[in-house]
Amino acid sequence: MKNIISLLNIEFLLNQDSIKNWRILLFISILAMISIASGHSADKKIYHIANLNNDLKRVKSKFVENKSQLMFLKLETSVSKKLLSVGVGPSKEQPIKLKWKK
Repeated sequence: MKNIISLLNIEFLLNQDSIKNWRILLFISILAMISIASGHSADKKIYHIANLNNDLKRVKSKFVENKSQLMFLKLETSVSKKLLSVGVGPSKEQPIKLKWKK
């Protein structure tokens, strides 16, 4: 009972030999702060990685969307419709065949 009361009154830090106890307490406090800082740093990195993964998914989605749109625009029918609005249409004459003589 006497030991518990002396522990609650913090007598182990007030005695003449308490310098050893203060050093250990300071060392443990510094280790605790380093551990907490390390945990916060790891959490921040995990949050940043999650944000980068979300950005990557969004960019991949936009790429697929643009690629499918490009495939549609490259179709012959869509190109001919665009050219008809400008005034260029299919030729009504047959092409001329050229022959090369040596």
